[in-house]
Amino acid sequence: MHSSPVTFARTAALFAVVSGVLAALVVTEWGPLLSFDRSSASRLHRWAVAEPGLTHTNRVLSDWVWDPWTMRALTAAAVVVLWLRRSRLLALWVAATSVVGSVVQQGLKAVVGRPRPHWPDPVDSAHYASFPSGHAMTATVTCGLLLWLLRRHGTRGAAWGAAVLVAAVSVAGVGLTRLWLGVHWSSDVLAGWLLGAGLVALSIATYGRVRPSGLVQGAVSREGSGV
Repeated sequence: MHSSPVTFARTAALFAVVSGVLAALVVTEWGPLLSFDRSSASRLHRWAVAEPGLTHTNRVLSDWVWDPWTMRALTAAAVVVLWLRRSRLLALWVAATSVVGSVVQQGLKAVVGRPRPHWPDPVDSAHYASFPSGHAMTATVTCGLLLWLLRRHGTRGAAWGAAVLVAAVSVAGVGLTRLWLGVHWSSDVLAGWLLGAGLVALSIATYGRVRPSGLVQGAVSREGSGV
């Protein structure tokens, strides 16, 4: 998190380009990508049907632990803490980033309009279009923002390592649950990860432009009196 706004901006641009290419391949129905999506989805669905206990665990993780509303609740809690600490600009920035993520996600679903996988014996169901995965994108945005805030707060050592581990497991785990449950294609989940990471990088970069000392800070409260 010690990178400059320029580095974060470049990272955001890279993720945007890769996401755009992936979206173009989905829209144009590029054969190799669709073939991989279908074969991997079929394989996972067979396993999900054969392992009902594991499938139930995936449903609990997907629908409760890593559900987008759970992620948004965590973001809202962070925003409230920042607001009470008088870090008003940062609180609004985090809230706005989360909202933008939801808007981008739903906008792309409407524009791309990709159908979800369809099974004669589904183990779960989902609404709206398939691309990108809202679960994967929301988890990536939320965990990325929370890691940024923890780093600004001065989190280091074992606590930082634990936070990174929890974030990584959450982001990877929610994507895998969506694939296991047969409600997304692999490229949907990949797009959610890329778009979420790109949005977080862009948010950090732009905040660093607004407040040059805002990338890393020993404690959030040090910002409070000037916001």
